[in-house]
Amino acid sequence: MKDGATLSFHHHLRNGDDVMRQVLAACSTAGLRDLHIAPSSLFPCHASLIPFLENGTVTRITTSYMTGPLADAVRSGLLPHPVRLQSHGGRAAAIASGRLPIDATFIAAPAVDGAGNLTGATGPAACGPLGYPMVDAAHARHVIALTNHVTRDLPRICIPGHQVHTIVETDHIGDASQIASGTTGRAPSPKGQAIADLTAQLIACSGLLQNGFRFQTGAGATSLAVAHALAPIMRDRAITGAFAAGGITGALVDMFRAGLFQTLRDVQAFDLPAVRSYAEDAGHLPMSAETYASPDRPDSIARQLDVMILGAAEIDMEFNVNVTCASDGRIIGGSGGHADTASGAALPIVTTQLAAAGFPKLVRSLTCLTTPGATIGAVVTEAGIAIHPSRPELAERARRAGLPVATLDDLRRKAET
Repeated sequence: MKDGATLSFHHHLRNGDDVMRQVLAACSTAGLRDLHIAPSSLFPCHASLIPFLENGTVTRITTSYMTGPLADAVRSGLLPHPVRLQSHGGRAAAIASGRLPIDATFIAAPAVDGAGNLTGATGPAACGPLGYPMVDAAHARHVIALTNHVTRDLPRICIPGHQVHTIVETDHIGDASQIASGTTGRAPSPKGQAIADLTAQLIACSGLLQNGFRFQTGAGATSLAVAHALAPIMRDRAITGAFAAGGITGALVDMFRAGLFQTLRDVQAFDLPAVRSYAEDAGHLPMSAETYASPDRPDSIARQLDVMILGAAEIDMEFNVNVTCASDGRIIGGSGGHADTASGAALPIVTTQLAAAGFPKLVRSLTCLTTPGATIGAVVTEAGIAIHPSRPELAERARRAGLPVATLDDLRRKAET
């Protein structure tokens, strides 16, 4: 560990993570400076890192998503270098290829056995599969696991012991009750539920809903509600999908246990029912972030998807999507897997209300572009469905099904009234 080193972390405990704070506090006490941190995501709980930016311990950040007080501090100019935002797949590819070399990765490990194997399936802070640090552990120069639970037997192994150099026992790695936080902890509004119902009907008429169907939802409340709306349609048609992928939620676990999907392909758990399922269900399969969405992997799960459900902060008239910044420039997230899955899926669908907090979400142009509009298949709002002009067959199917098809410009005008 030297000044200027690159340290990576994962976000499987989401807003309950405490490992990053502990590690950077130790680095600060040791007098290390000019560190580059490369966490897979950053949440409001990481406000605790602001003192380490202020004293120069951390001067560079590369991540896939950031929100909360730390993001606001970055926007205020606290860092001497711009933050680099990558997609989840882009981060995995950069680490695997050596474009983002990691000097040391610090893995919050909910449980460790005597051979040094790591899992997120059990322990006081069980969080589900450790899909993001799988990549870091395979390629970092030094792999350090922090755990508060050493046990004889693990129900499942996420990271094999031969990849782990050091294990540190600590009293606390984080609070798993905060996994379902932010967008993943919200129920849909009535408008959001209406959008979810429309989206399920669009999928039903798309021609893609058949045996072997491959499906993923995003982390937004409306996106997740689509799973609930789609389940009875699949049941009525006696359709069994090949897999549901993600970010797995309790809604997808319910569909899997009902026989609507053969397997779950999981890079991270979005809630505690998904965490429990990973420990209990043999068909709940972990995957690394590289397997999930690396653009260097032609066989990635993202490229196998039939339908991907996405959210949006803003959408412009070219179907370009922003999920990174608010209209006032605040950093409110980042791509995560948004751009990866939009690029890979056969039908990426963006779900959004026409307006939020008094501001239209459909705008003439974006100041921050996260996902190119050419990769988006349709936008579903409470007032209608806009289908990308490159997909006339889908538009015709939707009209024949009696769905309210409109242009983005029509929907924008409604959003502005």
